[in-house]
Amino acid sequence: MSKLFQVDYRTPIGVLEIVGTDEAVHSILFAEQGVVVHSLTEETPTVLKECYVQMDEYFKGEQREFSFPSISVGTEFQKNVWNALTTIPYGETGSYKDIAISIGNEKAIRAVGSANGKNKLSIVVPCHRIIGSDGKLTGYAGGLWRKEWLLAHEKGITRLPI
Repeated sequence: MSKLFQVDYRTPIGVLEIVGTDEAVHSILFAEQGVVVHSLTEETPTVLKECYVQMDEYFKGEQREFSFPSISVGTEFQKNVWNALTTIPYGETGSYKDIAISIGNEKAIRAVGSANGKNKLSIVVPCHRIIGSDGKLTGYAGGLWRKEWLLAHEKGITRLPI
């Protein structure tokens, strides 16, 4: 197995832990601690540096899609859900039902929600863009306040850093 590396990226809404190998990013998750523990170094793989730069551009409002290599580990169903999430355009939202229909299984709404919660590539696989069919915010592993901030950010609504 390839060696795993980590770099932490400070965002306006907390620290993202970016984990990966020389080949691909494996996870991007909000950290429990609010401090940067792993900074960029000369040993940081290029792919993690690319992710870091693209996250910086995303939070500046300059990046809408991501182009660094990433790996999602999950079941075929989960991967189908995650792929469907990436079709929701920047600044827009969808529902669990929309995703279930898009993957050809309109009765799998709860399973879609479960797969959404297992997404390890926050922001890149935009699970924050999923809202309830009634238009209300629903769960987000990073916290609803972060989800609200991310959605406002993508809609171009100026928000002060928290």
